[in-house]
Amino acid sequence: MLLIAFVLNLNKKLSANSRWYSGMNFVGAGLCCYSSYLISFYPFIVLEAIWASFAIYSFVKVPRGT
Repeated sequence: MLLIAFVLNLNKKLSANSRWYSGMNFVGAGLCCYSSYLISFYPFIVLEAIWASFAIYSFVKVPRGT
């Protein structure tokens, strides 16, 4: 999910300011965080939890264009 959002943004199909981009980042980071939890890989859990936190913040708080 993270890679798809990234590639779509690189190819100018999805703006980094869109809710879709933030949502895909949140879901992708959440899934990565959970899978890292399952294998007890704590550094990646922290990284992905922070990533998901910023993505959900962006989804909820950042004003959108038209």
